Order: sequence, then C-alpha cells, then structure tokens
Amino acid sequence: MNLASIVDPHPADAVALVVGDRHVTFGELRDLTGRARGGLRALGVEPGDRVAIVSGTDLLFVVTHLAVMGLGAISVPLNAASPAAALAHELRLTGASVLVAGRASAAVAGLDRESLPELEHVISADEQRWEELAAADPVDVVDRSPSDLAVLLFTSGTVGVPRPAMLTHGNLITNLDQVAEVPERLPQPGDVALGVLPLFHVFGLNVVLHLGLRTGSTVVLAPRFDPVGTLELVRRHHVTHIAGAPAMWKAWLELESAPDDALASVRVATSGAAKLPVEVAERFESRFGVHLDEGYGLTETSPVVTASTGTDSPYGSIGVPLPGIEVRLVDADGEPSLQDDPGELWVRGDNVFPGYWNDPEATARALTPDGWLRTGDLAVVDGEGHLFLVDRAKELILVSGFNVFPAEVEDVLGEHPDIEAVAVTGVPDSATGEAVKAWVVPAPGTVLDPDELREFCRRSLPRYKCPSAVHVVDALPVGLTGKVLRRALH
Repeated sequence: MNLASIVDPHPADAVALVVGDRHVTFGELRDLTGRARGGLRALGVEPGDRVAIVSGTDLLFVVTHLAVMGLGAISVPLNAASPAAALAHELRLTGASVLVAGRASAAVAGLDRESLPELEHVISADEQRWEELAAADPVDVVDRSPSDLAVLLFTSGTVGVPRPAMLTHGNLITNLDQVAEVPERLPQPGDVALGVLPLFHVFGLNVVLHLGLRTGSTVVLAPRFDPVGTLELVRRHHVTHIAGAPAMWKAWLELESAPDDALASVRVATSGAAKLPVEVAERFESRFGVHLDEGYGLTETSPVVTASTGTDSPYGSIGVPLPGIEVRLVDADGEPSLQDDPGELWVRGDNVFPGYWNDPEATARALTPDGWLRTGDLAVVDGEGHLFLVDRAKELILVSGFNVFPAEVEDVLGEHPDIEAVAVTGVPDSATGEAVKAWVVPAPGTVLDPDELREFCRRSLPRYKCPSAVHVVDALPVGLTGKVLRRALH
C-alpha cells in the first residue's frame, strides 16, 4: 500500500485539480508526480527521510507531497507564512534533509543554513529548481506497510506548544475509508470540491485533497480565502462540496453583495476545526439554503472523529462517531461520564496516530496503554447519541472548587450587542485558587465598560462564574482555522 497511489485508478482525462486557469488531469498528475519522485530519488531521498514542503495551496505542493510519500519518505508540510525562526525550529525538530519551497517564500529566503546541518538540499521554485526536479525520469511508487509514516503534521498549538504528529499511511487511508462509509458526505467522480483550507493543516490535506483524489472528483485549489473570490470560484466551477472553518461561513454571511443563490450548486458543506456558533449555522441556511454539517476531529485522528452529515443531529452538535471509531466520555477519575454530564472525549480506532515525533513523554500523556487517545476536549452526549462539545479540559477553570467552563461565560458575553469577539481564561487567585478573566473586542463604533460587562454577566451566571477582570482589546490572537490561541492570551 501507499497513500500516494490514490491517484492511480482514475481515467487519465478526468480533471483532478483546477489551479487558476489550468485544469490538471489525473493522467498529467500521475506523470508529474512520477517525475518528481525521480528527481527526489536523484537527490538521494530514501524511505523514512523527511522532506519539508513550504508552499501555498498550489500544484507544487500537491505534486511534491505525493512524490515524497510515493518514495516511502515522510512529507512534512509547513506553513509558508511562518517567520524564518519558526520555520528553522520546525526543520530542526523534524530533521528534514530536503526542503521544497514555492515562489516568494520570505521565510525560506531568510533561513540561516549554517544552523541547519541536516538540511542538505533546498529546492526553490524561484530558482526553477523545482521545474528541473519535476522533469526527471519517472520512478515507481514504493510499497509501504500501514504502520509506515506518511506525514508529519504540526498540531495547531491552541493550548500548548505545537508538536509534529506522526500519521501513517494506514491512519490516513483508514480515515478516508471511514468517511466513505457514509455515502451522503462522499464526493463522486464529476463532483467538485473547493480546496481553500491550507494544505499544511490536516483538515485541508486529508478531508479535502486526499479525499478528492481518492474518489476521482475534482479539487479547485484556492491560494487563500477571499470571500468574493472564492464565491466566484464556486459559481464558475459549479462546486458541490465545501469544507471550511466557522470564520469562512461567517465571512460569507457578512458579504452583503453575495446573492442568495451564490451557493446553489453546493450539496455538502462541512464545518470543522473550531466550534460552529448555532446562530451562524441558522443564518447561513436561512440565507443561502445550505445546511452546514458540523464535524469534529484532530490532527492526531487523521482527522475526522464525528460528523453530522447524513444524521438528524441538531445545530450545535458535532454529530456521531464515524463507523470504525470508538469514543467514550470519561470523568476526572477515569470513570464513564453519565448522560448529560461533561466528560473528556477519548477516541480509539485505526485512524489514531502512533504518537508525536521523538517525544515519548508527550505521546504517553496523549495515548493510554490500550490505545485510547485523550483528546483534552470535554463533551456531553444526549439521549439520542448526539455529541456536543463543551470546552477544553485543560481550559477548565476551578473557582473555589467549582467548575467553570470558559465557553459558558463566552456564550453569555457573546450575547452583548456591543461585543464583537470574546475569550475567557482562568488566572491564579490567592483566595479562590483561580478566577475568571475575560478578553473582549468591541463591535465597530462602540465603547465597552468592564464594570457594565461584569454586571451583564451577573444577570445570567452565578457570581463565581462571572469575570473578576475584563480586558478590552483590539483583537484576539487566532490560528488559521479561527481558534483563539489561549496560550497567547496567557
């Protein structure tokens, strides 16, 4: 087996990718990938070597990524927008021997090569070296076992430090098969998916790119999310499937110039990577006639764990587990949680990663001896089996021994008409152990009074759940998928 072989079964003249005005067929993609494998082999890349890819959502990324895995090497997609220092740290951490870079990468240009002794080759599109690499004589795909590593992907680091998660060929293919078990969410040949999520993120990589290539459908690659430009791509290419983060759906809602039939061709719209506000989902369906199916996953699960597509899950629910995935909710004592009581979500299945690269301590904290992944996310299940996320276990605030979930305070403050965005964290307190602290962004043209906001909370929350301090800020630090980076707030 080899994940890179997902492009092989499809007709040579079927369109695999749309990149700008270029339509890349599966036959052309197979040829480009085979030649890139030959170019990487000529550089000395062997099975198990790490090859970093620093590029946008483009053809260079796709061809290089497939070629690396096809050789049995390990693809290491990195954020092209990272500063040079962060990029150098990730290269050292993964021990990459080759770096393939797209055009105009300031971070790659700013690398101190002397500080990266393991980095033997930098192949840059700016220097036309990638074109030379991709013109080599083709070589065949190398057979791999399900346990061989295919990709190292850095986690989002919304709470702790980002770590490279090891994903095997078996992990990624298994999750594609698990998604395929529910035909309502599966694209078919002739369907068109919008590929606007970054490919260095597991959501864009496996749920959009790999799934599209596996099913023989077409993926329209968009270099970045622009509300107007991406809606035009949907119209022009008759996009049928869209996967995105809540910030994307909200941006389209706020686009007054968008016609109500702008998404008329869309059959399946999937939201993930962050919690989807119920209000956004309801307004989106009311305006565009498209139901948003919320799902849940992590880098460590390749990524999809649950989905609401094809179910009767209400808005606010992340749906039910995919076939072949076990989930359980566990309380602080490691015992099963009762119905309607929050518990940490644990996951087990062949899609669950084997651990973090060269970090046995972090791996041991994440995985139980019998293969359960401790996600760190708190959830509840209703009587119908629908799961609802509550908060991050690590973000639970203990005030005088009482549990305070940041999300419940954020929900209350989010109802204030003058608040644009809000995040809540716990801070040390000598009297209560911890106290609640809120960070709020005012809506345009408004002025927020912290004292008034605390009083606003007291109308809906017990006193111990109300913020002891409210800070008014211009913006909240967020990751690419819209999650608030609470570590930055701390």
